[in-house]
Order: sequence, then C-alpha cells, then structure tokens
Amino acid sequence: MTTWTDRTAERPITLTGDGGIDRSAHHRLDEAWLAAAWSHPTTRVFVVSGGQALVEDTADGRTELVTMGTFDAPITESHRYFLGTGDDGVRYFALQKDSLPGRMDEAARPAGLREAGALLSERDSELLVHAVALENWQRLHRFCSRCGERTVIAAAGHIRRCPACGAEHYPRTDPAVIMLVTDDEDRALLGRQVHWPEGRFSTLAGFVEPGESIERAVVREVAEEAGVAVGDVEYVGSQPWPFPSSLMLGFMARATSPEVRVDGEEIEEARWFSRDELGAAIESGEVLPLSGISIAARLVELWYGKPLPRPR
Repeated sequence: MTTWTDRTAERPITLTGDGGIDRSAHHRLDEAWLAAAWSHPTTRVFVVSGGQALVEDTADGRTELVTMGTFDAPITESHRYFLGTGDDGVRYFALQKDSLPGRMDEAARPAGLREAGALLSERDSELLVHAVALENWQRLHRFCSRCGERTVIAAAGHIRRCPACGAEHYPRTDPAVIMLVTDDEDRALLGRQVHWPEGRFSTLAGFVEPGESIERAVVREVAEEAGVAVGDVEYVGSQPWPFPSSLMLGFMARATSPEVRVDGEEIEEARWFSRDELGAAIESGEVLPLSGISIAARLVELWYGKPLPRPR
C-alpha cells in the first residue's frame, strides 16, 4: 500500500484538527491537578448537548466556539470532561448537559459539527470533535458490558468504571474505510445510497470487519456495494467522524474492471464520471454538491485537481 500523505499535507482534511491542543492524558487521573485546573481563572469551558454547542459569528466574519470561565459555567460534577491544554497554557473542559444554556446574546446560536465544523478554527474544531465524541460514547455506554451494572465516570470523562465487577471501559472508535475508485480512463466511481435524495452521490464507504486489514476492507466493500474489483489501494488520510464514533480512513483505489453491479440494498445507483461530466453535472444540479466537512469531498477534489464547482 502506498500513501498520498505527502501530497496532501498542504491542506488538512476538515475536522482532523491541529489546533495546538495537548490532550495531557497524564493529568486525567490526578484529581488535585484537575481541581486546580478547573479553578484557574484562564480556564475555558463550553457546554455540549446532543452533539451541539453554542457558536458565534464575529463581526470580522469568523465563527467561534462560545466558551466561558468556570465560575460562569453550569453546575455539574460527573459530566465534566477535560479536553486538554492549549499552546498558550489555557485548559479546556466540556460539560455534558441535557440541553444547551440559554443564548448568551443574540449572536450565539447552537450548531453541530456538520453545520460549523468547516467554519471553526482548527483549535475550536479539535475541541468540539473531542467533546462530541465523548458525549456520544458516554450516552451510549452507561452500563457495564460484562455484568450489566451502571458504570461511573472516571479519568475526566475518558473511562467508565464498573463498581460491581471492577471492569474499566474506554471510548470506542469504529474504523471505517472510505474510498474514491478510479478506472483505467481515470474516471471516478460515485454511488448513491437507497435512502439518499435523487442526485446525491458520494464515494463508497464501509466499516472494517473483525480480523480484517483496512486494505482488504477497501477491496471487499467496493466489491460488495458496486460489484467492482479493485487492485491498487493508496492511503490518503484519516478523519474523526463522531456520528457517533467512527474514524474514517480515506483511500484512492484503482479498479481492474469498469463493470458495475450495485447491491441494491445499500447502494441503489453507481456511475463512472469523467472530470468534465462531474463538473457539468454539479453545475446543472443533476448531482448535488458533496458535504464540505466530509473527507469524501476531499478525495473527489484530489482526483478532480481543484475545488469542485458550485451549482449555477
């Protein structure tokens, strides 16, 4: 397997985040340090609820995560998650609540990663991805998978412990492969899932199965979904995708035959596009624009050679 990493380093994939946050995992079990960090006047906090947080559009056109000092934060003890330390020494926490606080001013609005992920700074995006992933895991894993007892939160939100059997449970991440398949004519294969609206096409994707390498997962998923045999596989990059708990592993793959046979269950339609055909289809509205925050759009752009066009 070869890699595209060196060719893509100049423009990071959305949500990957290199915002200068040190997760400082060695502090998560240090209750005295966490208490001191929480009480520090420079510490910043934000609330996450249902995958959303408050964001604010600034006068100069930026979108920022709305944070507050700890003394202004809602009261919660068990659902306080330490996210890390910024390169300026500021410590960041997220609070999981059943609902977001009332809007702090008219400019603040609730938003999730799908709406705001591409608008936030790398620091804010990195913080929100971490917080949303923890919130999703916490909501879905409240009971011990070994004995069934309710677990308790530990390690500043990064462990759930079972008081009955002593088991420790850690946040799970499900690896998934997402790939742009091209053929000998350098056309790209895009598919449409059965529940998607007419005109929405994207790259093929699927979860890695137990005991399977990521390279073999690419070959299997393309064959299962589109009936296309794949030869060469090139790794591009990864993207956290906390909807609710995936890590997307992006690839370019080369088809050994252009014949397409969709499975009809997950993929309803799959088509080969040349660059001119895809550009014209997007401009005319025949094909809907790909999601701006998804690595799928980046994979297609890498093949396309420039940013994708917009509908006219």
